[in-house]
Amino acid sequence: MINTPIRTVPRPLVRTNQWFIFLSVVITWISGQEWILTVPLIFGMLGLLVNFNPIMRFAKLFLKKKPSDYIPEEHAQQQFNQVIAVVFLGLGLLSFLMNWNLAGYVFTLMVALASFIAILGFCIGCFIRFQWQQYRYRRSLKA
Repeated sequence: MINTPIRTVPRPLVRTNQWFIFLSVVITWISGQEWILTVPLIFGMLGLLVNFNPIMRFAKLFLKKKPSDYIPEEHAQQQFNQVIAVVFLGLGLLSFLMNWNLAGYVFTLMVALASFIAILGFCIGCFIRFQWQQYRYRRSLKA
């Protein structure tokens, strides 16, 4: 059996990205400037499509230890979470642009809550992904 190393991301970089998303949403609400959502949306899409998230890359400059010395977060899990964030930020932005403000607030509230709850220590996206994997596993046993 070949052991393939699990790709990880240092927790401080993940936390920085979570704070960035959360604060971007809050600043959007306070200022009423929905274009602010384009920044975490574009950065998130860059992270997903070309594996370059400018916020995480910038935050990496401030790490005091080598990346492997920090608590690791699984890269695949972070990508899953980022997909959810990008979808909801995109839906929120689109809703605001179409003057569907209630929908815009609902979508961005979900992103803000998920990122803030993750900062506090519970990852909603991780829970969703785990449940999905369990469902697929149980289904494969029946097949």
